[in-house]
Amino acid sequence: MKMPDYLYLVLGMGLATYLPRMLPLMILSRRRLHPWLKEWLELIPAAILSALIAPMLFTQSTPRLLFLGKPELLAAVPTLLFAIKTRSLAGTVIIGMLAYWAVGILQVP
Repeated sequence: MKMPDYLYLVLGMGLATYLPRMLPLMILSRRRLHPWLKEWLELIPAAILSALIAPMLFTQSTPRLLFLGKPELLAAVPTLLFAIKTRSLAGTVIIGMLAYWAVGILQVP
């Protein structure tokens, strides 16, 4: 590939990434949204994060099988409870690291 080809490739990738994010912002920023739509949109980040994390916490192997004894899940439970109670990001990160460390020590044969 020549240098202009790479430039076109990078520009095309930038447009493909930027446009789907920019267009809804431009269209919706000047409109007044219904309260139910605003509530629904606020739930999207939590839904995406849950979809990314849930398979790691609740399943193992291929094909995926439900397994509730994973160290990640055992560490996530106290971390979640701490996060809900305190709403402290720094504290939640520290508790999560300590919980994962503790579960790792307990599971060493």
